Amino acid sequence: MKNVITSVMPDSIAEEVGIEENDILLSVNGEKIVDIIDYRFLTNDEEIVLEIQKPNGEVWDYEIEKEYGEELGLEFGGGIMDKAKRCSNKCMFCFIDQNPRGMRESLYFKDDDSRLSFLQGNFVTLTNMKEEDIDRIIRYRISPINISVHTTNPELRKTMIKNKFAGNLYSIMERLAEAQIQMNCQIVLCPGYNDKEELERTVSDLTKLYPYVNSAAAVPVGITKHREHLPNLEIFNEKTAGETIDQVDKLQKKYLKELGTRFIFLSDEFYIMANRKLLDYDEYEGFIQFENGVGMISKFEREIKDYLENLSEDHKSKIKKVSIATGHSAYEFMCEMAKCIMEKCPNVQIDVYKIINNFFGDTITVSGLVTATDIIDQLKDKNLGETLYIPRSMLKADEEIFLDNITLENLSDIMGLEVVPCLNEGKDFIDKILK
Repeated sequence: MKNVITSVMPDSIAEEVGIEENDILLSVNGEKIVDIIDYRFLTNDEEIVLEIQKPNGEVWDYEIEKEYGEELGLEFGGGIMDKAKRCSNKCMFCFIDQNPRGMRESLYFKDDDSRLSFLQGNFVTLTNMKEEDIDRIIRYRISPINISVHTTNPELRKTMIKNKFAGNLYSIMERLAEAQIQMNCQIVLCPGYNDKEELERTVSDLTKLYPYVNSAAAVPVGITKHREHLPNLEIFNEKTAGETIDQVDKLQKKYLKELGTRFIFLSDEFYIMANRKLLDYDEYEGFIQFENGVGMISKFEREIKDYLENLSEDHKSKIKKVSIATGHSAYEFMCEMAKCIMEKCPNVQIDVYKIINNFFGDTITVSGLVTATDIIDQLKDKNLGETLYIPRSMLKADEEIFLDNITLENLSDIMGLEVVPCLNEGKDFIDKILK
């Protein structure tokens, strides 16, 4: 049943007034609760009345006085108190459609839910939303919203997303901007479709909604070996990635002069493919598109080098041999960072191993899509030392399990050594290696 209270936080307002686990929240101030957005918006006020149904069927009213925005301490199952909305698009570049069989069932579910955009940072296309959904975003001021734009050309967007409503994007974004809803935009670049002139058009259109469209990030299309019955797509190579960098560099200079921001950013993958230098740390403007892989390497490098400058003598005296497993894209960078650590800690030996992605295909080079199967196959006969370190992004966000259903514990047992996930943060990375 919806809106069942799964837990009540200790010492919270809810516990104080007597609300209990397994109670059901029916309404707040007389308004029915549909999902977590209703709950968060309606419980902000200083004076609220909760209508609660007890397990025996009795309905009680709880009158509560509190500070504005103060949390009640209630938690609900499923995060949004409702089922996530399924995506009805057939995007030509959709990664989920390129998954092999035999993975976790949840990995085949495509969501396109503005609530998850607000709560978890998921990207939405806005094509699966009804008029009342847009009105609700504006009414509740659900902000920021992360939008998968890809192109502002209506006909091209309908072609790429395979949804007859996809061409309505810009008019919806104009409404959101008028209501001062903050938006962050993503563009999955597909060579021959939405790059070059189309990319310039898209960025130009988005800048007209600045500052409510805060920034845009372009990421290269990812192609797995499991694309049966899907459209043929090209991937970027050294030449085309370099051309895209040159194009975006000109746009960044233009908008830095006109708007005071570079506005459009490329993910690190473009620079790696093109063998080009990434932007300097400060040029990422606070890493506003970090979750799209924009500036991750520059930020990580700065954090590692800064932390090494103030390394304790205890850390420097460590004696150990360890290994790092990473994807193709980050391999050279991780080798350089391992070298920096070993220079500060001469008794530490760090071997870095590049894992080729045989599970999805060797065109997939990011660390976050490396599976335990490929780690096992490629490292099982290596002398890895006492510990193997991996990026935390290889695992499910809320569980220590890989994309191929092998748990972190299973991997440690199979490899016969400790496997430790590290966050993409310099302090966490170095502390775990030198613990």
